[in-house]
Amino acid sequence: MKIKKSKTKKITHIPLVMLFGIGIYFAIAHGLPAYEKKFGAQVGLLRNEEISPRDSVVIDFSQAVLWPEKNNKVIINPAIEADAVWSANGKQLVITPKEFWNPASSYVISYAGGRSVFLTKIAKVKLSFTTIKNPRVVAISPTNEQRDVVLDIENPIVVNFDKSTKDFFIKFTLEPGIEMAYENNLEKTQFKLIPKTPLVEGQKYKLEIAAKYSNDAMDSYKKIADSSFETAPKAPTVWEKDFTLRLAQAKQYTRPKITTGKYIDINISQQIMSIFENGLLINSFLVSSGKRGMDTPPGEYQIRNKATRVWSKTYGLFMPYWMAVAKDGKIGIHELPEWPSGYKEGANHLGVPVSHGCVRLGVGSAKTVFDWTEVGTPVVIY
Repeated sequence: MKIKKSKTKKITHIPLVMLFGIGIYFAIAHGLPAYEKKFGAQVGLLRNEEISPRDSVVIDFSQAVLWPEKNNKVIINPAIEADAVWSANGKQLVITPKEFWNPASSYVISYAGGRSVFLTKIAKVKLSFTTIKNPRVVAISPTNEQRDVVLDIENPIVVNFDKSTKDFFIKFTLEPGIEMAYENNLEKTQFKLIPKTPLVEGQKYKLEIAAKYSNDAMDSYKKIADSSFETAPKAPTVWEKDFTLRLAQAKQYTRPKITTGKYIDINISQQIMSIFENGLLINSFLVSSGKRGMDTPPGEYQIRNKATRVWSKTYGLFMPYWMAVAKDGKIGIHELPEWPSGYKEGANHLGVPVSHGCVRLGVGSAKTVFDWTEVGTPVVIY
């Protein structure tokens, strides 16, 4: 390691006895602590943890080092090229890497020892320090081993770090090889990733995250985290005739069309209603929609109003747990209708389109949906 010397004027030789006397004078005049008089100057690092890659490391001496001995060897292990400059009138040795300290590393500085200007001994020392750690991943969504994952721009992969990654390059790899687009927040503590091409349904993918210091070589990335997830399986082309099995299929394969807040999803081709909240399936139910010629119209609606029990003048029926979806109030969601005598339509019609356009739910499920729904909740019928 090169130690830069300050330019000094040539001085006349001073006899050792006189130099010793000057040292004693200074020791008394400045009142050295008894410990230092007996055991010598103290040596340490001003900081020894979380050293940034380009930071200087400062060796601090309790007494100024004697000028001829400032050239004593300083060795760094692992070896690294650095400049060493004396400052603070010989009481500090400032060591600065020519390139950078490697992150997440430990170094040892060996100082050969010497004497202070007071002629007290400066012992040989080994001083250690550690550099800043690589950013740490604290959360990944989807979570590790999560199944039935569907990614889109509203539901991307999200990776959160414990600190800013501004001094690092972060590499995300999704295998089998998928190219991804990403964006990060201003603090560079969160990244959102989305595949540029559709993922294969029912496929397991592995996400690997690596980091390197921005000035380090391109081949110096180190893995800092990994995770895996499995995409949702492909929806069946043939749905089960058995309604119990069909409901199970709906719960497995129905994908949310709205991922924020609550919404009602009605698949009239399969006679299934599913309710979602923030993209998560809450439950699925069999329904009965409009029969041929009085089909329930597909489209995007919302709950217009609600009532626990309404009377239909048109059909002379009570409709429990009524929720209007059409602006004119003619199409809604309700429980199986009842005659004034109390007779209720049989549940055997659930799963079969037999209504006059409304969407019917069974006993129990109608109240569940009614209680869960709010006026304004979106309804998507397809």
